[in-house]
Amino acid sequence: MLALRRLFHPPTASGRAFSASSKWRNTTFNSSLTEGEQLIHAKLTAKFSPSQLQVQDVSGGCGTFYAITIASDSFKGLPIVKQHQLVTKTLKEDISGFHGLQIKTIAT
Repeated sequence: MLALRRLFHPPTASGRAFSASSKWRNTTFNSSLTEGEQLIHAKLTAKFSPSQLQVQDVSGGCGTFYAITIASDSFKGLPIVKQHQLVTKTLKEDISGFHGLQIKTIAT
């Protein structure tokens, strides 16, 4: 149960769980993004040319849990499972170092 709780509520640097009220990063490139957020942002932008892309390190800055919201024409007509598979395939090399990944895809 503890491992499952960590998956949904990873600890932050302060030891508190991530709050759903945290702000998402803007879709435009922002220099305040962490290195991991920048890498994910760049890969997803190159692959999907999204109309909206939000990447946030919700692990407290250690780069082990990311929340991603991405809207793209690439997802039109595809079931959500296939949309998520496309995202995870794009991030395959990086995912091996993650403890968790939250993906929300939107077909535009």
